Amino acid sequence: MSYLQNMITKNQVVSISFVFLFVFAAQSAMSQTNLATNANAANASSSTAIQTFQSQTNQTSSIAERIQQVRAACIQNRRLICGKILKILPDGLVVESGYTNLLRTPINRSWLAPGTVTASRASGLIEGNEPASVCVGQVFLTDYPKSRLLKPKVYDYVILEGYPTGRCTYTSVGNVQRTVRKFSAVLEKAVNLNLQEKTYPQASALEVK
Repeated sequence: MSYLQNMITKNQVVSISFVFLFVFAAQSAMSQTNLATNANAANASSSTAIQTFQSQTNQTSSIAERIQQVRAACIQNRRLICGKILKILPDGLVVESGYTNLLRTPINRSWLAPGTVTASRASGLIEGNEPASVCVGQVFLTDYPKSRLLKPKVYDYVILEGYPTGRCTYTSVGNVQRTVRKFSAVLEKAVNLNLQEKTYPQASALEVK
């Protein structure tokens, strides 16, 4: 083989080797870039997942705190409703409360007493602010016990603890509209209703005429 041919062959080998080195270096650089990109994407995805989890945890904690606050307020503002049924509506009873002599034994052993029992509204009674104070005035009572044996009638008497759930407007006499405080005889239902209405339960003795 001539000297020229040897030089050509050597140059070809060098060129091919250079090409291989260039391709290997390029592939290495691309691989490192892809690894960095994948790592960044994984970190970003992990960070997003953590933020989402923290947000959901905070939201759940906030809801739980709100439920506990409403529940505590319902218990704090509960009232003892003892009085005469004035009106029976599909979803509750209109009661004139303040008949404290209904609390005597044996009448107070049942939540419902017949209209034939001797009872009268206490004169000059002022409603207290303490939990389970005797409720004074007209109220609307829902979620009272239902049974075949005890079915309330107008002018019967009820003796139940009620939890505040806002106010209710009903038709009193003729077309006269009356707004009174509303109570539920079931704590959990009172809590749920206040949460749905986004209200803070109160049991003020003031009535809206």
